[in-house]
Amino acid sequence: MVRLENISKQNGNHLLFIEASAALLKGERVGLVGPNGAGKTTLFRMITGEEEPDEGRVAVDRGVSIGYFNQDVGEMSGHSAVVEVMNGAGAVSAVAADLKELEAAMADPDRAGEMDAIIERYGDVQARFEELDGYALEARAREVLAGLSFSQEMMDGDVGKLSGGWKMRVALARILLMRPDAMLLDEPSNHLDLESLIWLEQFLRGYDGALLMTSHDREFMNRIVNKIIEIDAGSLNSYSGDYAFYAQQREQNDKQQQAQFERQQAMLAKEIKFIERFKARASHAAQVQSRVKKLDKIDRVEPPRRRQTVQFVFQPAPRSGNDVVALKGVHKRYGSKVIYDGLDFMIRRKERWCVMGVNGAGKSTLLKLVAGANEPDQGSVTIGGSVKMGYFAQHAMETLSGDRTIFQTLEHEFPQAGQGTLRTLAGCFGFSGDDVEKKCRVLSGGEKARLAMALMLFDPPNFLVLDEPTNHLDMATKDMLIAALAQYEGTMLFVSHDRHFLAALSNRVLELTADGVQVYNGGYTEYVARTGHEAPGLHG
Repeated sequence: MVRLENISKQNGNHLLFIEASAALLKGERVGLVGPNGAGKTTLFRMITGEEEPDEGRVAVDRGVSIGYFNQDVGEMSGHSAVVEVMNGAGAVSAVAADLKELEAAMADPDRAGEMDAIIERYGDVQARFEELDGYALEARAREVLAGLSFSQEMMDGDVGKLSGGWKMRVALARILLMRPDAMLLDEPSNHLDLESLIWLEQFLRGYDGALLMTSHDREFMNRIVNKIIEIDAGSLNSYSGDYAFYAQQREQNDKQQQAQFERQQAMLAKEIKFIERFKARASHAAQVQSRVKKLDKIDRVEPPRRRQTVQFVFQPAPRSGNDVVALKGVHKRYGSKVIYDGLDFMIRRKERWCVMGVNGAGKSTLLKLVAGANEPDQGSVTIGGSVKMGYFAQHAMETLSGDRTIFQTLEHEFPQAGQGTLRTLAGCFGFSGDDVEKKCRVLSGGEKARLAMALMLFDPPNFLVLDEPTNHLDMATKDMLIAALAQYEGTMLFVSHDRHFLAALSNRVLELTADGVQVYNGGYTEYVARTGHEAPGLHG
């Protein structure tokens, strides 16, 4: 359906692709992977024709429709979410617009003379609309929006009043409703809660077109894709299988390449030693010449490329008392919506609570109450003795001063720390060399999240309150954070829609339901085993 044939592409001084080839076939569900800046979005844009390769060509079979979802959703306002979704549904929405126009023409007395032709055309367009299942379009649009956690009220309300994250879901719903022959999804899992994520997973598994997608969610990728295309130093390498198979295969390939490299280096060292030893002796001249020629002809094995990884390092935190937080008789409401009605909850040292609950159940509200960013209407929140809290939320990223560089931000927060210490801290969170001179305003979401974590963890807290800490992190950074938090000695309370993160780090689950709170001893994996569902809004 789509073929990339020997494409080369340069972005400024940066070579993205060098004579790279790959194909996307009907029925394939492909995960596109590669480090940040490798050219994933550029690849999507070349397939849709928004960009051209410098050399080679992108061939799309005749008649193949392509739907492309990316993070840049553009302007949306002036009508409801459901209309916005229907308007983007490809061919069927164009036919619906024709029908509307013809209906207006039939009601126009000035066009009475053309009525026979208009009626005949209306019949043809109506037949085409039926063929495309147009009359079921609104019901299907509502079904997709409901799957992405929209309430009826939000579906019918002005799309312009929605936040950026919800507009992103509207843009995604448009592509899903369109059901094109080939779907390109750039980070579709980014702004979704767990219920929506699992619904999208099921939807994409039932989709019979070709799918090419990126995602920083390992579990989501594993359950959908049956092939991986990796962008690696300008090449496109294909692996049959899911993400876990690819990661295992790549590690194996790296090990084999390293072993080959070491064997060849040992052989070369031996040959060079022989040449050096006997090059001055006339009796060995022929042998020396023959070995020099042999060395010239050998194809040199390169060592595997060291993939840059971030190593988070937590300094040991001071020990807290055994009772970390106690909530007693907590009431909280927003307007007429009651969030908590007499909540009692206790967190003890070394417990790692993940908070589950459908949208609007009060997950972030609970974290804000514990962190002191919000006050209860009634009741008390008491922090225990010697507790030093670190709170990470999306607003922590918004409070970074855009005019300061990364290094200036660290200096401002920790004026007593030496330059060397702060450079080491920046390095631990993936900012090396000149990166520290970047202004905060130009940082990506992932870079802002890493900087906010560096600020929180420099002087280590013994109680971490984390609201969606992995939202903007790529897979490698997320893995490093999980590895570091697994070694962390303190207490944790967190909300996340990343199932890998939930399973790896929780040892208690607090589920917020309409009937009050449910407590599960054991982590997320045990919660799934006991309840039979991966998220509170999904049963069975």
